[in-house]
Amino acid sequence: MTITTQVVKTGQMPDDPGGLVFVALGLVLMAAGFVWRGRVLRTLSVKRAQSAVIRDRSRNLLRSANMAIAEARRQAALGEPAIVTVGDVTRVACQRYRHVFVEREEAAAAIRQRYEAADCRVDCMTDAFD
Repeated sequence: MTITTQVVKTGQMPDDPGGLVFVALGLVLMAAGFVWRGRVLRTLSVKRAQSAVIRDRSRNLLRSANMAIAEARRQAALGEPAIVTVGDVTRVACQRYRHVFVEREEAAAAIRQRYEAADCRVDCMTDAFD
């Protein structure tokens, strides 16, 4: 059994103009992108930049405190409490997040916050409450 098809060229446009609308919309979007290219939607704000730096720094200190607590728990022997110091947090923050200087009060506040959140009173000791 042989199936044959016949192609007829009529020279007319198809009844569905959806493809033409799609192409036209694409050209309009490309033209708009070309015209508005490089324009900043929000201007640079010193206040927003400073608040972002402060948020990043506090988040990094909290992460450093988590890492220091985890490291102290790994190094503690069976039945001994894990000892987490403020120096551990500053060391992790300097090594991991490239902080040049971390104040003792900042690191102590980060340890205290994570110490309470991780329920460390059961198996950890710290000097952050001094």
